[in-house]
Amino acid sequence: MIKLKTAKEIEIMKEGGRRHAKILQEIAKLCKPGVSTMFLEEETARMIRERGDKASFLGYKPAGADRPFPASICISINDEIVHGIPNENLTILKEGDIVSLDLGVTHEGLITDAAITVPVGVIDDESKKLIEVTRESLYAGIEAAQPGNRIGDIGVAVSAVVEKSGFSLAEDLVGHGVGYKVHEDPYVPNVGRVGTGEQIVPGMVLALEPMVNVGTAKIKVMGDGYTIKTKDGSRSAHFEHSIAILEKGNIILTL
Repeated sequence: MIKLKTAKEIEIMKEGGRRHAKILQEIAKLCKPGVSTMFLEEETARMIRERGDKASFLGYKPAGADRPFPASICISINDEIVHGIPNENLTILKEGDIVSLDLGVTHEGLITDAAITVPVGVIDDESKKLIEVTRESLYAGIEAAQPGNRIGDIGVAVSAVVEKSGFSLAEDLVGHGVGYKVHEDPYVPNVGRVGTGEQIVPGMVLALEPMVNVGTAKIKVMGDGYTIKTKDGSRSAHFEHSIAILEKGNIILTL
């Protein structure tokens, strides 16, 4: 069931999203060679705590999971697509890596969700293109998320950008509603057909998140129960914004 947000709730999420975006920006600056994922996790937790907010992912147990997620932020490196755990297997960032930072923040009881992929030092041209295509596909999806359109229209816009690049969208991984919970209805696939799916209406808050792989679309889940990697070991990038649908257009909450 889709739960629409009131104008007041959207204002709360706008402030939460502003704080959220600032934290992501600060963590991105720390992604340098020699830095550990544990340090990034600790800094994320500190920044959230100092603002009086909560880490939405810490202790969250999604449907089908064997255990709650053990960290404040998901950090996924190179062939890791999403849900990398930063504080269990210590990883040191290296020159040339690309790093996805996926964060949920709860402000005054309402959740925003956003992700960015950043380079560590100097990266190769293919990785640069991957990051740019993924970012571009997210904004194409946001542009399609207009009141009166349908959820399928978002997937059409996202996939059009990715298909012309020669890259692939990670299969079975989708966006979703957000706000009262980390994952809410409707689910928002990154592929779709024009005019299909739920109608987009004012009050919806959606987390749009294309995950783009250099190689195959196929994925594999690792033994920790959370980390998802590309099946062929190719690199992946991930961008995400939470957006609110208004009477006329939409606004990006996590910009």
